[in-house]
Amino acid sequence: MAAEIYEKTNLYKLRHSAAHVLAMAAIEFDPKVKLAIGPPIESGFYYDFEFTKPLGPDDLKTLEKTMRSIINKNIVVEHKTMSHQEAVGFYKKTHQPFKQELAENLTDKELGFYGIGEFWDLCKGPHVKSTGEIKAFKLLSIAGAYWRGDEHQPMLTRIYGTAFETVKELDAYIDMLEEAKKRDHRKLGSQLDLFTFSDLVGPGLPLWTPKGMALRESLDNFIWELRQKYGYEKVEIPHITKKALYETSGHWEKFKDELMKIATREGHEYALKPMNCPHHTQIFNRKKWSYRQLPQRYANTTMVYRDEQSGELSGLSRVLSITQDDAHVFCRADQVKEEIGNVWNIIEEFYGALGFKPTPRLSTRDPQKPEQYLGSPAIWDQAEKALADLVKKRGATATTGVGDATFYGPKIDFMAKDSLGREHQVATIQLDMNMPGRFGLTYTNEEGKEAPVVMIHVAIAGSLERCIAILIEHFAGEFPLWLAPVQAVVLPISEKFVDYAREVGAELKKNSWRVEVDESDERLGKRIRNAELQKIPFVLVVGEKEVADRTVSVRMRHTAEQPTVPLNEFVKNYRPNDRSS
Repeated sequence: MAAEIYEKTNLYKLRHSAAHVLAMAAIEFDPKVKLAIGPPIESGFYYDFEFTKPLGPDDLKTLEKTMRSIINKNIVVEHKTMSHQEAVGFYKKTHQPFKQELAENLTDKELGFYGIGEFWDLCKGPHVKSTGEIKAFKLLSIAGAYWRGDEHQPMLTRIYGTAFETVKELDAYIDMLEEAKKRDHRKLGSQLDLFTFSDLVGPGLPLWTPKGMALRESLDNFIWELRQKYGYEKVEIPHITKKALYETSGHWEKFKDELMKIATREGHEYALKPMNCPHHTQIFNRKKWSYRQLPQRYANTTMVYRDEQSGELSGLSRVLSITQDDAHVFCRADQVKEEIGNVWNIIEEFYGALGFKPTPRLSTRDPQKPEQYLGSPAIWDQAEKALADLVKKRGATATTGVGDATFYGPKIDFMAKDSLGREHQVATIQLDMNMPGRFGLTYTNEEGKEAPVVMIHVAIAGSLERCIAILIEHFAGEFPLWLAPVQAVVLPISEKFVDYAREVGAELKKNSWRVEVDESDERLGKRIRNAELQKIPFVLVVGEKEVADRTVSVRMRHTAEQPTVPLNEFVKNYRPNDRSS
């Protein structure tokens, strides 16, 4: 749900008020607790605290009980304002340093407060009319969070919770969370032997196994096949760059605290690249281009590096090394709609093969914060209108994410729900009329004059790491045949039939199957069970009869039937790279 729509819902109010009730319960649990922030979020709410005594999972039940007592009193939620000076004095008097800092940093002459009984909290709202409206809630977990997201600031205790309008909705959400735990990509990734992490390498730096690489390459190869249809060409770039490149693009000033600075050499400061677009501008800028030679389309699957805080790293979802299937189109203004339309086609075909139905979100600038963006308002108006017109032309309905644009241009983000109903941003198209000018990118138009180039940033999977994390959980590790790291395993009943099992494996490999032959000494039942745990789509059992008849006994995932078919028929009937099945 788009943020501006969510903020207007009753659900948002429920969750916002539940966060305040949690703060009240925390004060009762620890009267000297220091309060930080407690906003509603997409899946519920949280509140950050600095407790004076340890807080464990069992204490969540105590806090829930206190919250229930407050809610049952049906206390009216009130609103008032204080002058800036009064608000700062209020928090100084009540010994709430985090709240005092928040108040001091606000520039409004009057600050809003919401109160439940004697508890008042600095807040813009909105809230429910009384606590009795909060009928279905639950505290979910405890985590650590730095104050203001700064690792140099105090570590606080973050309590997550959720609230719904009905108990039925809450129960359904809790059931979904339980199912999500079973599908956790970190757990399944280890079970399926897709990736690993090493303390010697460092957190947030995944290491990919042969099976994991098969999965990555299946996705990346599919994207490249789709891009080739529309004239993209592969390029390659280094993983480091001089500071000057990012100063020119504007990234250094914007993201200097997130850049991994690695060396100073011959008077130049270098950094690991956190994005690829500035490098691609320099490939385009190697020569002069005529209007007849545009567009130029560059594709590059490569790693970028972001300096994330260790506490924010999470499996493949949040990493330090990110593999981007990145592409950039350099074109004339009159080519923009066709080029973006082609990218949209790629996105629909790619995610359609994965069972997703992506919907567009138009991410625009925040007009209240013009200092955060490159370029003039006129250029932004032009770019945003072009994207809005394209959405309309496609017959699509897009939500709007005000303030979600990148600093150099608006974008169309594509949102998709997984099999558990969770929404993810899965692809993006960014229209950039600002960065090309910073690098002096031009072409020669029909009149022989220099004209500005338009740049389109394209990410289909976006981050292969994050995409794979989503897919592992979406499929619960049971990938469709074309995507499965191991598509078939051949099991000889005994050692006598190993030679034929190898022959079957070789025939399948010749026909582009990813296949293994399990020659281990385990009992057949144990080997079949191992294959099931590995979620392999096909298990082919061979014994005396299969050898004599040149057949295979076929066990398909989740089917009770075990037909015996000629090997050549199996190869003919099942196509490992068919993405329509």
